[in-house]
Amino acid sequence: MMALPSALAGIIWMLFVTHTTLSVPSLMGAIMSIGVATSNSILMITFANEQRVEGENAYKAALAAGYTRLRPVLMTALAMLIGMVPMSLGLGEGGEQNAPLGRAVIGGLSAATVATLIFVPVVYSIMRRQPPRHIDEDDDFSDPKTAYSLSSSPGK
Repeated sequence: MMALPSALAGIIWMLFVTHTTLSVPSLMGAIMSIGVATSNSILMITFANEQRVEGENAYKAALAAGYTRLRPVLMTALAMLIGMVPMSLGLGEGGEQNAPLGRAVIGGLSAATVATLIFVPVVYSIMRRQPPRHIDEDDDFSDPKTAYSLSSSPGK
């Protein structure tokens, strides 16, 4: 969730700079860029959580996630950004109709990628100070009393 405000800011900034109005295609581009930004952030957090389960502290897990997931995040973002450049130029017959979509994606995804690579790991290392709980495999989660006592334990 930490990368989404920067994605929205990037979308609004790009539409403002290019003098593009907020329209249905630009809103579709916003949805696309927010979706890719969310999946990139999930990649980072999932890897950091796996590192935490293996015994790393939050700072080292976030740092390892940043190093390890740098290439997949950049590849995903750059593929989409480069693919949107021809659309955002609005060249050809009817090209100006889909140009807002490409511009919104470029603005939102470029800002969200920076936030995913810098801001998300920093916030993760601050928010995840406590070590993860270990759940035994023989725990019975079908019992409502057990599930309630696990969810209402102190520190949650």
